[in-house]
Amino acid sequence: MSQDTLQQLKQLAEKVNRLANLCERLQIENESLKTKQRELVRNRAQLMECSALVKSRVESMITRLKTLGQGN
Repeated sequence: MSQDTLQQLKQLAEKVNRLANLCERLQIENESLKTKQRELVRNRAQLMECSALVKSRVESMITRLKTLGQGN
């Protein structure tokens, strides 16, 4: 093999290694983002549940206040 061919193979091997490292980093980042997304979806569901509970309590208080107002 010529010196040029060996140099080209070495450069190609380095590029393949960099690409493999990039793929590994991206897989790790992707898993991290998926985990974060699951947490955000879970938090959103909890907030929506809490919001619905608060809304129900406020509506109940308004109804009671109207009832008290009609009694006078």
